[in-house]
Amino acid sequence: MVVQNPGTPRELERYLRPENMAGVGFDQVCGAAGAVRTGAQFNAAPQILGVSLNPQIVQPGDVFLGISGAKRHGAEFVDTAISNGARAIITDTAGLDFLPEELSIPVAVVADVRKAAAQVAQAVYGTDQRSPQLFAVTGTNGKTTTTFMIRAILEALGEETGLIGTIEMSARGQIIPSVLTTPESTQLHGVLARMAQQDVSSVAMEVSSHSLSYGRVDALNFAVAGYTNLTQDHLDLHGTMEDYFQTKAQLFTPEHSASAVVMVDDPYGARLAEHAQIPTQSLSLDENNELADWRVTDLAHSGLGHSFTLRNRDGRLLRTRTALPGMFNVANAALATVMVLASGAELDALQKALDAKDPLSVAVPGRMQVVAESPVAVVDFAHNSDALAKALDSIRPGANGRRIVVFGATGERDKTKRPDMGAVAARHADIVIVTDDDPHGEAPEPIREQLAAGAQGAIDTERAETQLFNIAPRAKAVEFAVSLAQANDAILVAGRGHEVSQDVAGIDVELDDRVELANALKLHGFVTNS
Repeated sequence: MVVQNPGTPRELERYLRPENMAGVGFDQVCGAAGAVRTGAQFNAAPQILGVSLNPQIVQPGDVFLGISGAKRHGAEFVDTAISNGARAIITDTAGLDFLPEELSIPVAVVADVRKAAAQVAQAVYGTDQRSPQLFAVTGTNGKTTTTFMIRAILEALGEETGLIGTIEMSARGQIIPSVLTTPESTQLHGVLARMAQQDVSSVAMEVSSHSLSYGRVDALNFAVAGYTNLTQDHLDLHGTMEDYFQTKAQLFTPEHSASAVVMVDDPYGARLAEHAQIPTQSLSLDENNELADWRVTDLAHSGLGHSFTLRNRDGRLLRTRTALPGMFNVANAALATVMVLASGAELDALQKALDAKDPLSVAVPGRMQVVAESPVAVVDFAHNSDALAKALDSIRPGANGRRIVVFGATGERDKTKRPDMGAVAARHADIVIVTDDDPHGEAPEPIREQLAAGAQGAIDTERAETQLFNIAPRAKAVEFAVSLAQANDAILVAGRGHEVSQDVAGIDVELDDRVELANALKLHGFVTNS
């Protein structure tokens, strides 16, 4: 079953929770969350069937969590929650001031509603008693691809799987659109309970720094947590790289995870592996890194991707390959493989699955997605400096060919990375075309100018031969890139990946980089892969 357009957020919510709930007494829910009943007393505690932080998506039988927001308090909207079927409300002391004197549902108070939300959801949905085995992947880049690879390996081993991430949530072939990279804790516990009902045995999940900061993965226990890398991103939330790192490090504690696999090829990964509070295996792309538990060796080109061997210091090894371009995809593939092994998979069974099914070559929408091969034309989600550099280095033009990049930067996000992204593009590409990404509410022209200024600075001091263009709208920029290309060139359209609409001043404009790139290639007489 594929749910493409489930309708309103309230209708979507039905897919994020189990079916035919028996219900849990409100007093039991309060006990799990440390909430204290207050106000009018009711003869019987209602049976709670679900949990919601948003009054607009409350389902009949829910406990509504009235949380303090950035501008309004959720308790102000208790009437909406009740009209949608809420049977009880849990809020904080500030929320009590917004409640009517006479309320038709019981009320409980807790000090911090957001912190209590996961415990409430766990109690209602029973995820402490029954949940699939969970794999968590965190890091700046590579989370989506690594989770897709984990799922593919597990399916090659014969397991029924689920996936929770940026592109999709899925369970045994049922796909629904993702709400966030990681849903709210209430939705996350609900969807995991639904997967358990469907006998899903393992779920691979992206865990963002936002989800850790906001407690969205609280009250879950991951069997294996994986770390990809840490580079500048999300400093609008974290302020400093140290805070960003410390937020990620929360995942590698007994509160969240039982074991870990950590890529140690950046300083943060090495530090994380050294200080992790749970059993941790280290992994490196450097075959000479004698400190790593696992190393990638015997690396060789295999089509657009690579074949390689994973070697443990104890002598164990696994031979495999990935068809996805770039050394970063070797890292993603290696991490996914070792994480599955760390979960208890048998080495011989895993090797047979890798050989028979080639799971590490799984196609990931908008992640190094090859649209054409002459010229090489690729769409990728790279939206920060490190990812952009690695994506550009991974596309290989033919003899005397050029690298052409089309990219922008998201509005209302970390502005400090924009000049550096421009400089990185100029250093790694021969033709740089700056355009719009998702401006959101920010004027697009200054964003492009900041990117272009960074690129021009690198051109003036390092790469005088690099050509720079500033072109909008984005579809025009993509077509312009193809108009410049020859068959031996390589084109990268970066930043948006799988996304199919562009947010311009709050208006969703239909735009799919893969479609635009394919159409432009056909317009100029090139053959595409579809």
